[in-house]
Amino acid sequence: MKKLINDPADVIVDALHGLAAAHPELRVDFENRVVVRSDAPVQGKVGLVSGGGSGHEPLHAGFVGPGMLDAACAGEVFTSPVPDQMVAATEAVDGGAGVLHIVKNYTGDVMNFELAAEMVAADKGTEVIAVVVDDDVAVQDSLYTAGRRGVGATVLVEKIAGAAAAEGRPLTDVAEVARKVNAYARSMGLALTSCTVPAAGHPTFDLPDDQMEVGIGIHGEPGRRRVPVAPANEIAEMLVSPILTDLDFTGGDGVIAFVNGMGATPLIELYVMFNEVTQLLSKNGITVARSLVGPYITSLDMAGCSVTLLKADDELLRLWDAPVNTPALRRGV
Repeated sequence: MKKLINDPADVIVDALHGLAAAHPELRVDFENRVVVRSDAPVQGKVGLVSGGGSGHEPLHAGFVGPGMLDAACAGEVFTSPVPDQMVAATEAVDGGAGVLHIVKNYTGDVMNFELAAEMVAADKGTEVIAVVVDDDVAVQDSLYTAGRRGVGATVLVEKIAGAAAAEGRPLTDVAEVARKVNAYARSMGLALTSCTVPAAGHPTFDLPDDQMEVGIGIHGEPGRRRVPVAPANEIAEMLVSPILTDLDFTGGDGVIAFVNGMGATPLIELYVMFNEVTQLLSKNGITVARSLVGPYITSLDMAGCSVTLLKADDELLRLWDAPVNTPALRRGV
């Protein structure tokens, strides 16, 4: 194992210290491993909280800031945060307008966020609504989920719901926007290599050099099938076709197309993939209205990518274009 770490047991705390040093605009609660925007709570604004296992950076802490999340809690690598962390994050961002929990559909995350919401409601009277993201078309159930996994659409939900909250909209409206994004988004991923969890010190699964895993999960969960390594145009077809089969993306105002790197794939390859994706969409009569390309929801040092498409309308495009100022996503400021 070759990694830029000290003791594997300290990698999360060390990374949080680095995040705090690099981004003084954030406030880090090291005891609870919670990252909060420095001006939280913002009075009269719905607070947005997300979180999950570490190893997916910049998700979620990298998306804390104006126009996106108000707080994020970091679990152990590929392990849900505990309810106490979620309670600390929720209380830190409660400005009196309620709090939205954005939860990826993994059993531990869903259960712990539900428990945290019950705890803050009982203790503080805080109104909490949770929206569960389940956009992965690869498999119906996996090692970590009942139902579909929450993957790339999480980034889009956090951005678009964050913009709605920044407009001062009430909690029920912000939650409805988040649900709308999840309902109209679909994703599919692929791995060229495994990843290595620091505490384990070896690859999570064995993937021969001449094979790739189609439909991989962000924790290394098995996908639909293993196939021989193929050119980018064929890979794009493997990822896009199941998405288009699952939801009708024609009509409307086009799509927000998101090609995501899994951690070890360079941008040059992601842009090759984006080119192939746009050509496939064009052949299917689908217009790309907005784009996002880069490693935004990763799986440590896994090589590979995922494709997320969001069927857009005027409201979603306007909220997508709204200013955002976070460590990992910044524009219009």
